[in-house]
Amino acid sequence: MIITWIGHSCFKIEKDGYSIVFDPYQDEYVPGLKPVREEADIVICSHEHGDHSARECVSIKEDAVCPFIITQMDSFHDDKEGELRGENKITITDDGNIRIAHFGDQGCMPAEEIVEELMDLDIALIPVGGHYTIDGKEAAEIVKRINAKTIIPMHFKTEEFGFDVISTVDDFVNEMGGAEYNSDSSYDTESGKEGVIVLKPKNA
Repeated sequence: MIITWIGHSCFKIEKDGYSIVFDPYQDEYVPGLKPVREEADIVICSHEHGDHSARECVSIKEDAVCPFIITQMDSFHDDKEGELRGENKITITDDGNIRIAHFGDQGCMPAEEIVEELMDLDIALIPVGGHYTIDGKEAAEIVKRINAKTIIPMHFKTEEFGFDVISTVDDFVNEMGGAEYNSDSSYDTESGKEGVIVLKPKNA
């Protein structure tokens, strides 16, 4: 299975010819990132904000059998039960061997019943930039609590890309005790690497 970080919270997961794109962003919406131009069998959006819901930027092919069981859970985009920014969906994909959760724009500690569903994840794709989402410290608390094996942070800024009001990945990396920085945009699950993996966005 290949996981590619397109940029921001947009990822592509591919297995056996089947692909899912999560949270594509609208053209010119995220500073420093190129437009999303991908092909996939399905698009999954965590919520309807412009940096997560540009379904029109993904060409749908629908020519492969889905190898995943897909589960979605309702959560919140803020710590006021959605009062500030609305609802969010956490999505788990499970191919019978690897369980991956895309946290969308998670804005608070998930409810206890969701935490139970997330326990012992193989891979967590989680926001760490704060302001609109949980920050690095909160993200670290969540992934430690659910005992996620491999963590790929998203929704943060660098000098090259991202919203000015969000933070870099550094606070999260420090909370987790370090990271492996990958100069590529993709992570191959066959590598078996665990810990925090920081990818280079494909569209930076």
